[in-house]
This record gives sequence, structure tokens and C-alpha cells, in this order.
Amino acid sequence: MSIYISLLRGINVSGQKKVNMKELQSLYETLGLKQVSTYIQSGNVIFSCTDKSSVELSALIEAAISKYFGFDVPVLVLSETALNKALKQLPFDNISVTEQGSQVIFSFLSGVVNTKDMVLLDSYLTAGEELESSVDSNDSSNAQVIYLHCPNGYGKTKLSNTFLEKKLDVTATSRNLKTVVKLCKLAKECHS
Repeated sequence: MSIYISLLRGINVSGQKKVNMKELQSLYETLGLKQVSTYIQSGNVIFSCTDKSSVELSALIEAAISKYFGFDVPVLVLSETALNKALKQLPFDNISVTEQGSQVIFSFLSGVVNTKDMVLLDSYLTAGEELESSVDSNDSSNAQVIYLHCPNGYGKTKLSNTFLEKKLDVTATSRNLKTVVKLCKLAKECHS
């Protein structure tokens, strides 16, 4: 049985696209997914499944959410391996999860972005911000990840989800380092 983490984009933000986590958990269970648990209100769901790929799961979950809640929500599904790999490839040195965990952002992209477009993003960085990306084009189970260190806070950077989506023509969903660490831990607990 494989462990997956789904990241929902743009729910429960400013009263828009309200999704109750207990209802979401039940919806996943009606799809035949097992060991379903949610983490915080931003749409992080950990679950297990034996017979579907990440791409198939994304489509299945998006369709179910649209039918049940009545609105569309982009859903990115990562394998436990892919999420752990994204965490291990964090390019910034000497980052304390406790002290800087909300200043380091993982933006998971729905598609691969070319290097030229990534380089253009550098011109939008403000003083102190750092930007790196990671992708394994030989492994379709891994999402491209943009890593952003924004010491002045994510709310002050120009490189928001919406900005990345417009500039790169992909869907992006972001989580901070603290959340990614917690999701990796919860996924590991599914094995016990």
C-alpha cells in the first residue's frame, strides 16, 4: 500500500471555497482511500491507496470535490517518497524549522517549467530573498518544487502562488517548511 499526500489549492482562504476537514476526510473515504487524515485547514490530506497513480488520484479527488462541494479545487497528489525527496533537497543551509519554518516556502508545481522562465523569477526577488528550484524530469512521480526563503515573511514577497501561476503557466500550491516537515512525519506514521 502506498502513502500519498494531497495538497488542495486555495480552500478556506478569506471565506472562499469553504471545506470542512471532517467532510473532506469522509469524502476521501467514500473514494475507497484508506488511513485518511487531514492536517490543518488549508487542505492537506494524508491517505493510502493501492491501485492508482498520483495523476489518477488527483483527477479522482478533484472530480469528487467538485461534485460534493460545488466548486473546482486544484489538487496535487504527491507520493510519500516525492514529499520526502522535496524536503531532503531543501537548498538553503542552516535553516531552523522552529525559528524560520514559516519563512521557507515549498511551491509545488503541476508541471515542469523551463530554466529560462525560472531565471526570470530572480528579477522579482526582494532584498534577502532566495529562490531555487528542483525537478527530476526522469521521474514523473515527483513534482517540480520552487523553494523560496523569504525572511521578511511570505505575505511580503511578490512570489505568491498566483504570481507563479501567471508567470509560469502552471498551477502552484505552497506550504511552508513547518507544514512539509509535519506532513512527512504524518505520512511515516501511516506505516505503523
